[in-house]
Amino acid sequence: MSHESEIRRAPYRQWGDLADEISIQQMENACELPISVKGALMPDAHSGYGLPIGGVLATEGAVIPYAVGMDIACRMCLTVIDRPVSDLEDKEDELRDALVRETLFGTGAGFRKGQKLKHEVMDEGWDHSQVLRNLKDKAWAQLGTSGSGNHFAEFGELTLPEDDLGLEAGTYLALLSHSGSRGTGAQIAQHYSKLAADLHPELPKHLTSLAWLDLDSEAGQEYWHAMELMGRYAAANHELIHRKVVGHLGAESIFNLENHHNFAWREVHDGKDVVVHRKGATPAGDGDLGIIPGSMATPGYVVRGKGHPESLNSASHGAGRAMSRKAAFKAFTWEEGREFLARKRVNLISAGLDEVPMAYKDIEAVMEAQDDLVARVARFDPRLVRMNQGR
Repeated sequence: MSHESEIRRAPYRQWGDLADEISIQQMENACELPISVKGALMPDAHSGYGLPIGGVLATEGAVIPYAVGMDIACRMCLTVIDRPVSDLEDKEDELRDALVRETLFGTGAGFRKGQKLKHEVMDEGWDHSQVLRNLKDKAWAQLGTSGSGNHFAEFGELTLPEDDLGLEAGTYLALLSHSGSRGTGAQIAQHYSKLAADLHPELPKHLTSLAWLDLDSEAGQEYWHAMELMGRYAAANHELIHRKVVGHLGAESIFNLENHHNFAWREVHDGKDVVVHRKGATPAGDGDLGIIPGSMATPGYVVRGKGHPESLNSASHGAGRAMSRKAAFKAFTWEEGREFLARKRVNLISAGLDEVPMAYKDIEAVMEAQDDLVARVARFDPRLVRMNQGR
């Protein structure tokens, strides 16, 4: 469906009918901004700070920190491993040991001084602003770790129905991870969101969390540099996690793919230079490869973008939550969760009850709603999952 306002609201299009009313209202609010040019709402959409998760917004000459998101450059990373898929059953203990020993989860989790990992990203641009200088030590301590919430590292079965991705058709053992820029990205988001709000006291209450920074201002340039650094930092986190886990197995990577989904890009749409914010949305330009996960016990997909102009070359970033974390704690029990996992042949190392699959939308319905945005290339079925230990 399409939405256009009689008064100064930029046009946007919604995919599917799975979004809740709050998400739709947040999208409409974002389109009221004088800097907004065009928007899109993905089928996995649910409410967030400012722009809804699953919201895509093109603006002119400005970036909105809360439209990028709190976890800047949160991303997916997939590694296909040169080990037989039968290892998921035959050598489950070995795979479990690799995840337990080589990943670190939790809010604030990090390595001690002598355990810190090394990566060239820690030599890139941290002196650009006082904000980054103050956060460098935190970033280094958390380099190569994962957060809490819906972040995970898991082994599963990748099914490739046709020769593609440089691989022959078949089934493969694969490692999939989801995490972002950790506490550093969150503090950058908070700092520049507050600064943006202070710069725009004229905004009505329902738009204050969508305050922006002009790209030609010092603050805008500072944020843009920090955001791009967080993109490289989040990529480094995944690189290290995958290197450690795959190395623990004495295995090799035969295919690797990653994409981020909380970011802003300078792009050209409808002949105009714009900034495209994809908050919980996957880049899906014509031919672009991406990863759209389901939940801990439902499939995810490797996809190839179709470059749909009305979606601003975007697709969903996952199945999307069907309910809040608080509601999930009230609605489900671990007994129900374990029954669901058993039916799907998933072994869970650790997670919170708020992450059970029933708290998420139907990934198949989400994928069907966006079949004009992406083509499915391969299917990933989780088998051994590690998330932050919750209640």
